[in-house]
Amino acid sequence: MSSTTLKQQHYATSGLVIGYALCSSLLAIINKYAITQFNYPGLLTALQYLTSSLGVYLLGKLGFLHHDPFTIPIAKKFFPAALVFFLAIFTNTNLLRHANVDTFIVFRSLTPLLVALADTAFRGQPSPSNFTFLSLVVILAGAVGYVATDSGFTLTAYSWAFAYLVTITTEMVYIKHMVMSLGLNTWGFVLYNNVLSLMIAPVFWFLTGENFEVFTALRSSSGSLFDVNAFLAVSLSCVFGLLISFFGFAARKAVSATAFTVTGVVNKFLTVAINVTIWDKHASPAGLVCLLFTIIGGVLYQQSVTGSGSQQAVVVTKQSDVESSLVGDGDSEVESEGKGKHASL
Repeated sequence: MSSTTLKQQHYATSGLVIGYALCSSLLAIINKYAITQFNYPGLLTALQYLTSSLGVYLLGKLGFLHHDPFTIPIAKKFFPAALVFFLAIFTNTNLLRHANVDTFIVFRSLTPLLVALADTAFRGQPSPSNFTFLSLVVILAGAVGYVATDSGFTLTAYSWAFAYLVTITTEMVYIKHMVMSLGLNTWGFVLYNNVLSLMIAPVFWFLTGENFEVFTALRSSSGSLFDVNAFLAVSLSCVFGLLISFFGFAARKAVSATAFTVTGVVNKFLTVAINVTIWDKHASPAGLVCLLFTIIGGVLYQQSVTGSGSQQAVVVTKQSDVESSLVGDGDSEVESEGKGKHASL
């Protein structure tokens, strides 16, 4: 391979990694802004599912990507995974609705601890090594410290936070166990996940009573439903949800699982820095210190599972698979070969 080809490949890979890092870092903040401008979380997520579904379908028709065809038999098998994913995004969006981005990152950072315990208890995986266990304890200590110093603590916000923690952990373990056996390619996975989630959305829309709020806004022709800022915020959120699908999948193919996972950790630092810079919707100084401890624990965790050995490689692959889905991750995290969603959320 010529030096020119290698240089072009290097620039292309760098561009994909930078694109993913920027999308991942900004997505949680964009979603937080969107939910403050457009206070209809059910409708917001439905619009994001619709955007990602149509985006994959149209790009497939235009020949820019290839996805598996949507069939009823596969959809039936995939439905339980889509339901778990929907619940993770639903709780994520409501968490961002009632709490700041820092609270989301702290609880998102706790997921490796619960996933490690769940893998050991339910999937027969080996117990974490001493170094791994220590890093998980650092994450837990940072999270406990953050909660103790959170001046904006509310029962509603932390109820959604714990619900999100349970659902995202369930999703990570269950998706890895069940969905990967279906043999879908990455864009087929995105298509099935978003189409089925879009079908589920109206059920929760009515269960939560949000439909009455939306119908009232439609009748009055006023409020955030017709606000220009809300429209721009929702549009930006939907577009970034689709962008992170592309950059997440492309970057994971272009670099190693370890490099991709480390990028996910760095993204959290960027998210915190951007969040503190642009507005006052962030934790206190003491809370930010505790938040940094949880991220440092995440860095130690990544180091502990990227040393050597096939089992460690499996763990890294699983973590990197999960990382790109939430969004948002999202960090939506977000966080299973991508979800094509905001994620981060």
